[in-house]
Amino acid sequence: MLQQVRYSLDAIRDEACELVRQKVVDCKQPLYVLCRFFPASGWEAIEDELERHDFLLRDQILDLIGCEDWRED
Repeated sequence: MLQQVRYSLDAIRDEACELVRQKVVDCKQPLYVLCRFFPASGWEAIEDELERHDFLLRDQILDLIGCEDWRED
């Protein structure tokens, strides 16, 4: 039996923060662009977790990671 992968909101947020810090994605892009950076087999679980916390895939990454300043000084 295949085991379903589960992602916590914190894990998704941490990965999104790291991608923004590395300037791989922009915080104003929609959440669905994150699908390129997670295994395809886990994306459904990520979508489910985002939806459980009232996020839509069209919401901006900034909505997920918060209003903190992501610029490195």
